[in-house]
Amino acid sequence: MDFTIRKMQSEDIKQVQDVAKTSWNATYEGIIPLEVQEKFLKTAYSNERMQQRLEQSFLFVGERAGKIVGFANFSPVREDGKAELGAIYLYPEEQGKGIGSALLQQGIDNLDGIKEIYINVEKDNKIGKTFYEAKGFDVVKEFDDEFDGHILKTVRMVLKV
Repeated sequence: MDFTIRKMQSEDIKQVQDVAKTSWNATYEGIIPLEVQEKFLKTAYSNERMQQRLEQSFLFVGERAGKIVGFANFSPVREDGKAELGAIYLYPEEQGKGIGSALLQQGIDNLDGIKEIYINVEKDNKIGKTFYEAKGFDVVKEFDDEFDGHILKTVRMVLKV
C-alpha cells in the first residue's frame, strides 16, 4: 500500500477542489453538460463551502507521495445510526488501486454509532455504481433528480455496517 488515508485539513482545500473538478469532468462527460458541472462545482466546492464541510462533516483524504489523489465526505451520524456518503472522488488514474475502498473503510471505522451508509449515485455513472455494488451497497430506490435544469436518473443505495 503506497498511499495513506488521513483526516482532511484546511490547507488541503485547493487539492481537494482539484480532485473534485477532475473527477467530475471525467465521470460525467456525456452525462451532465459541462456548463452545468462547472456551475455546480463552483458552488459546492467553493472555499467557503469546503470550510463548512470541514467543520460540519467528516472528510478524509487519500494521499500518495505527499499529494492528495482522492477524498471522501461523510455526514454526521444521525441518532438512528444513518449517515450519508456525499462523495468519494479520485483522480481517474488513481481508481482501482484500493484508495476508494480505504476511504470508505476510514469512514466506517471513524464514525461512531454508524449502522447504515446511504449514497446517491447517477445511474449512468457506471464506475461509481459498480464500486458501490462491489462494496455491498444495495439499491433502495431510483428516482429522477432535477439538477440545474438537467434531469438525472439517480440511484439511492445503502450499506449496512
